[in-house]
Amino acid sequence: MSAPQSNLRDAADAEGPLSAEARTRIDRAVAKYPPDQRQSAVMAALTIAQDEHGWLSTATMDAVAHYLGMPPVAVYEVATFYTMYDVAPVGRFKLTVCTNLPCALSGGEAAALHLKAKLGIGFNQTTPDGLFTLKEGECMGACGDAPVMLVNNKRMCSFMSDARLDELVAELAAKPAAGGNAP
Repeated sequence: MSAPQSNLRDAADAEGPLSAEARTRIDRAVAKYPPDQRQSAVMAALTIAQDEHGWLSTATMDAVAHYLGMPPVAVYEVATFYTMYDVAPVGRFKLTVCTNLPCALSGGEAAALHLKAKLGIGFNQTTPDGLFTLKEGECMGACGDAPVMLVNNKRMCSFMSDARLDELVAELAAKPAAGGNAP
């Protein structure tokens, strides 16, 4: 049985913005690059930090910058450019719907409208219970499977009809809370 999510977050916060486990995982990513190119692991480091905390606070991004030996602004630029990074708290399940042209022409806009109505929120909003955040995404490289969406940047869902969207929301809502943001 795992500890409640709040306890895991508290333990990570006691170690600072980057836990020992996160630093170990970042070290593995850094090892893939030449020694003088630590900053090349910035995207991996941000993903690891976000997986640990659920989102990227300024303190967390500063810790990533310090750990990689790069200016904080360079980390902020990456975190704010890519939509997979969240610089504000999000719901337990972040649903990112592709609305790029191929998906839009194949039901992506309709899928987004269905989720907005079902969840009672718009893009970049979170349900009052903190369970779902709805995001608009750009091309996910699966145009032939449109409409597509991502759950917590980890799980790709394809051919998302209204019925499949309803099933997904019900499945996610029924999941017990656990540590991290696992889909």
